[in-house]
This record gives sequence, structure tokens and C-alpha cells, in this order.
Amino acid sequence: MDTVRIGVIGCGYWGPNLIRNFVDLPTATVVGAADLREERRAHIKRRYPQVTVTDNYRDLFSMGLDGVVVATPPATHFPIARECLEHGLHILIEKPFTLDSQEASMLIELADARGLQLMVGHTFEYNPAVQALKDIMDSGELGDIYYISTMRLNLGLFQPDSNVLWDLAPHDVSILQYLLGSAPLSVGASGGACIFKKVYDVVFLYMRFPGDVLAHTRISWLDPCKVRHVTVVGSKKMAVYDDVELNEKIRIYDKGVETMPYTDTFGEFQLQYHHGDIVTPHIHFIEPLHLECEHFIKCIINGQKPRSCGRVGLSVVKTLEAAERSLNNGGLQEKIL
Repeated sequence: MDTVRIGVIGCGYWGPNLIRNFVDLPTATVVGAADLREERRAHIKRRYPQVTVTDNYRDLFSMGLDGVVVATPPATHFPIARECLEHGLHILIEKPFTLDSQEASMLIELADARGLQLMVGHTFEYNPAVQALKDIMDSGELGDIYYISTMRLNLGLFQPDSNVLWDLAPHDVSILQYLLGSAPLSVGASGGACIFKKVYDVVFLYMRFPGDVLAHTRISWLDPCKVRHVTVVGSKKMAVYDDVELNEKIRIYDKGVETMPYTDTFGEFQLQYHHGDIVTPHIHFIEPLHLECEHFIKCIINGQKPRSCGRVGLSVVKTLEAAERSLNNGGLQEKIL
């Protein structure tokens, strides 16, 4: 297979970005796109006259496709993805994978049984800056990782049929899993519903990872500034990843604190702090979504397992489910089953 025939289901906020990136890939051909709204179909047709548009995603099943992208509202992910898999199509499904871990497991089992690729759109796992940060951590330059703190804040977009946990937290949970190479063991959550009753628009997550590594995530639809921030604190150095920063996305701080093994005086008892240089590594930046789409196509052609495969998506869903249980039980830590 040299060229993969792709269909896109859902042409609202994110779908057009997916179509644009697949159109730019020499190994992919966007054949069809489906959306219930006439104005969205007309928009895609104006931009890409060669793409067949339809209001019924089932029409894509007769277009000789190899794979589809599901970029519809999260509540529809499971039934649409299941039907696509049953028709023998490889799937890239946007985050969150599903809203239920049992449904996620069913999709994984179905894909495995049919020998199909199932990939979840955790775009930040394909961000060159996040990849660079992982390389820095894996090299041991930061030492033992003590904790990671993340923030994902902005004003809106409010979704009355969802909440900020399921909208924004999949990004940060997937980033943390990718950086640390494991899923969290437990999670606690607290938050508030400031605008709509029972719709959380600000949430704080407290996660514990293997190796006693702590992680704290703050997410909000109700903040005056757009913030996309990750701080990694290690025993030797510290690093900050700022996705909003245009040029210096990662800074490595040669800062830390040490205790003296033996002390005879009060002066020796004082902790020793060191303040060294701040280093900004060069990162060759490519649009993460382009790399994600390219990876999906390569996985279909070569049969390789996607980096953000269904099982990675499942672990994120399980974390969000546990976080939601914690929100409802007063913030107590919940084990992630």
C-alpha cells in the first residue's frame, strides 16, 4: 500500500485541521468527509473540491476507504468507531477516546480481532517539544523526578453537555503518561461549577505515579490567560515547557537543593541551594497534528503499533473516570483500576 484512502467524520472545530494535514501528506488521499451540518459540508467542499461530502457517515463505507478519522462529539465516539471497525476500517479517534472504559475496551478488542489499527488523537504526544522534554528526562539530566506540575487554562470554550475534566484533562494526562512511561496509580480531584450548575469548569487533579512521583494538574475554562505549561522538578535540575512560547518552548534550570550528610554547627545545618545556568535547547518544530496524521498513515502502511494506541487511550479514560469519582466523593484519592 503506497497511498492510504482516508475519510473524515466530523468537520466542525477540529475536523478541518485533520483534513488539511492529510491532504498535505503524499501518502494519503482524503476521499470523503461527513458532517450533519450543511454549512460545514459546504465549507469543506469549497476548500477541497476533490473531496466528496455527505451528511451520513455510513456513505463513507462504500467509498473504498482504508481508514477513517472520528472527530465528532465524544458521546458519539463509541458507536461510530464500532461501526467503522466492523466495516474493516483503521481508525484515528479524537480525544477523549470514549467516555466509558468498558466501551474503550470493546473497541480495542474489536480492532485486535480484525487486525486493524486503532489510534487515539493525543496530539501532544507528537509535539516535538514534548518529545524533547521526554528525551531530557530519560537521559537522566534532571536526576530523579520528584514531581510534575501542569496547567491548561483559557477562557472557554464552554460545553454544557461535557465538562472541563473530559475536555482538557486528556491532554495533560496523556502528556504525563508519555513523559513518565506509565499510567498513574491513583488520582484525587476537586473543582467547581462556576457558570453552569453541575458542569465543572475548573478542576485540580492530584496524581501519584509509580516510583512515588507526584503530579498536579490545573485545568480551567474560566481563566483570563491562555496557559499551556509543564514544570518538571528533578533531583539535579528542573525543566519548564511552555507551549504558548513561540521560540523558547523548553528551559532547563540548573537549580536544586542539597542536604549535608553530617552537621556539627547550625551553619552547616542549612540546606545548600545551587543556582546555575538556564539552557534553552533548540527544537526543530513541526506542527504536531501533521506528525500525528503522518504517524497514523505509517502505522496503516507498515502495520506498526501506534504510539497513542487504544490501550494508551484506555488508560487515560480510566484516569478520568477515577477523577470523576473523586470529584463526587469530596476529593478522596481513587485507585485507577
